[in-house]
Amino acid sequence: MPGAFISVLPVLLPVFLIAAGSVARLLMPQGHGLILTTLLFLGSPLTALFTGFAAALILVPRGKGTKTLDWIGEGIKSSASILIITGSGGAFGYVLSQTGIGTWIGNALSVYSLGIFLPFLIAALIKTAQGSSTVALVTVSALIAPMLATLGLDSTAGRILAVMATGAGAMTVSHANDSYFWVVTQFSGMDLRSGYRYLTTATLVMGIVTIAVVYIASVFLL
Repeated sequence: MPGAFISVLPVLLPVFLIAAGSVARLLMPQGHGLILTTLLFLGSPLTALFTGFAAALILVPRGKGTKTLDWIGEGIKSSASILIITGSGGAFGYVLSQTGIGTWIGNALSVYSLGIFLPFLIAALIKTAQGSSTVALVTVSALIAPMLATLGLDSTAGRILAVMATGAGAMTVSHANDSYFWVVTQFSGMDLRSGYRYLTTATLVMGIVTIAVVYIASVFLL
């Protein structure tokens, strides 16, 4: 069996590269030097994941008649159904996001003064409608930023709480239009009904509990 470091390297290396690229982008926003360019290239998701794949090739068994292509073929055979279903779920969510439903939901709710609950509700509805947490975060951030003073969140603590409320909504809830839903259910061996019963319910509970904690924090901080 390979050592512990070699075994986890394909997983940790992409994470490290992406983190290094993000830090470089923050520390040197005005620079275009060789180091920054290299870190940004290595830290891009596609490059980082390909680097992790290359590191995984070190784990190919040697001296036992196993060929690299056979080893890769077995991996593709085992993961093909998961990749197809996950990709289909992500594509479905992307199609929904292109309809502009997120912006429509945000504009419809932004007229209400709900305090710390407003970013949560908008993010939760956008996430549930089109499946992408990233789209929910970006959309709500653009909508809420000009309204912070009106909502009573125009302070350091208020901004932090608004970010936390948005994050709580952006994970509520995960279901069939979310590629993450299919990753969890397929790798866990769940059928669709079990996925809705356990994962979807769990993300709903997580969102509600998180916004409840954020609200309690806002009582003392604002």
